[in-house]
Amino acid sequence: MNVLVVEDDVDIGSVLARGLESEGFSVTVVETAAAAVTEARKGLPAAVVLDMMLPDASGIEVCRALRTLGHAGPILFLSAKDEVRDRAEGLSAGADDYIVKPFSFAELVARLRTHLLRRLGATEASLVSAGRLELDLNLREARYGSAKTRLTQREADLLEMLMRAPNRPLPRNEIFDQLWANQGGVSLNVVDVYVGYLRGKLAELSRAGGRRSSPSGAGASCSTSPRPAGPRRHDAAARIADDHLKRQGQQDAGHGAGTQRVKRPRTNR
Repeated sequence: MNVLVVEDDVDIGSVLARGLESEGFSVTVVETAAAAVTEARKGLPAAVVLDMMLPDASGIEVCRALRTLGHAGPILFLSAKDEVRDRAEGLSAGADDYIVKPFSFAELVARLRTHLLRRLGATEASLVSAGRLELDLNLREARYGSAKTRLTQREADLLEMLMRAPNRPLPRNEIFDQLWANQGGVSLNVVDVYVGYLRGKLAELSRAGGRRSSPSGAGASCSTSPRPAGPRRHDAAARIADDHLKRQGQQDAGHGAGTQRVKRPRTNR
């Protein structure tokens, strides 16, 4: 799940990003109200952590703008302003919570998860489906029929992104920006490495589930289209990976991947 952090204090923004990522969230950090609205227009996040005082507008204005854009997820204010009237103003603007600085990160995460579960429903918040393929975000577990396999956090994040993009191929650089932009020392090719990891695990999952062809409906939900009749080796998840690689090809612009090789990550996959 992507969390949009709107915080003009670089140090606080960095701490929030690292902490939320360690809790399994993907994080986008912006420092201005204008950037927050621009980011939301690209794709609404699951939740927003919003500073009350920004250099170009108030957090109140940003909160109202996000609701106008259709953001239905939780919005949590972070603010040094602790007067009752300030809290009331924030909540009246459409926020779900108001946390006073300095704050406990553990409390922030607990409140964020609580609001996500309440807003989305416990099942919807943790389960993504495409045909017979299911992804449990809490357990980091992919299921196909009666078969299941555990995924690393990165693999689960990648599969979630692909499954939540119906009929739209995801560019490599978009995936990279969501999952690896804040991690130094890796190139754009890391996306292909993890697509390979994911493809292998889910092809095995399909075989264990007793079916070699694509589950009905999964292709359409994951930016693929039906293939001609005939022998097919891969399950829906493998097709997700294949389709991603075919459509995106060499779209490395902006990240300078070129011929640079990426080292396969070690154990912290």
